[in-house]
Amino acid sequence: MLYDTHYKEGKKVSFKKFDLTIKGLLFLPDNFDENKKYPAVVVVHPGGGVKEQCSSLYSWNLAKKGFIALAFDASYQGESEGLPRYLEDPTSRVEDIRAAVDYLTTLAFVDEEKIGAMGICAGGGYTMSAIQTELRIKAAAGISTWDVGNSARNGFPGVNEENFMQNLLKQVSIARTIEAKGGEPQYFKYVPETKEEMEQFPAVISKEASEYYRTERCFYPTSVNKYLVSSNDKLAAFDPFLNIETVSPRPILLIVGSKADTIYFTDDCYKRAKEPKEIFVIEGATHVDLYDKPQFVSQAVQKLTEFFNKSLG
Repeated sequence: MLYDTHYKEGKKVSFKKFDLTIKGLLFLPDNFDENKKYPAVVVVHPGGGVKEQCSSLYSWNLAKKGFIALAFDASYQGESEGLPRYLEDPTSRVEDIRAAVDYLTTLAFVDEEKIGAMGICAGGGYTMSAIQTELRIKAAAGISTWDVGNSARNGFPGVNEENFMQNLLKQVSIARTIEAKGGEPQYFKYVPETKEEMEQFPAVISKEASEYYRTERCFYPTSVNKYLVSSNDKLAAFDPFLNIETVSPRPILLIVGSKADTIYFTDDCYKRAKEPKEIFVIEGATHVDLYDKPQFVSQAVQKLTEFFNKSLG
């Protein structure tokens, strides 16, 4: 990995979500004093990502700014428990966030009245969903926020396939029937890997994500580039911004690159939310640029620091 120092500084931790063990990395501020109480932030990884990638990079940066920060693998993914493997279930992903908040409240050095949450890509969408019903989250931020329900219903940016959702759900039906009859689990790839696959995915985000996840830039062995086909019926039924207006007066922050082809997800969330709310646009950045490129991450971290310092007191 090009930028691999961050996750190595996280403390390995485990916590429970119902009967599942979730694996995380806890990042502590410099000159940490266990007798003090600190504000804390839950950091949620993208779909297909794991805790060692951009979620721990942001956690590492937030810890440098004085926050306790927790990155973790979603249940069914990475090092966390859960069967079937590589399930991407929005309801479960939101419950992961609640369980992460549960864990933070058990730490004596966390001020449980000062807990925030943020997520990257799909993690941003899940974070916006979680804050709607998790009142212990006092403020939420999304980086390159993605609406997984929208993309399951309508396709990725740049995809104009007629009856997209119905065609996708037909594949879900086939996969579930195969598995019900004892067949092997059926998977889709998150991102294309070969030149031929690239040609089938016209969206800029697909090529960007492939370069991020599948090259030395940020390849990590537990990020396996696959998810269950049968995840898609759950994704298609999900709207992360459904009741986003109810979050007010708790604040939300949306950070997005000016060149992101996914910016319409951020715009939709912003339009549906009530004050206090803010969009912070980073000029010249694409969707994936905000995952790890220092010149863009530094701007995002500065804004996040200002936001959480103000909203968490």
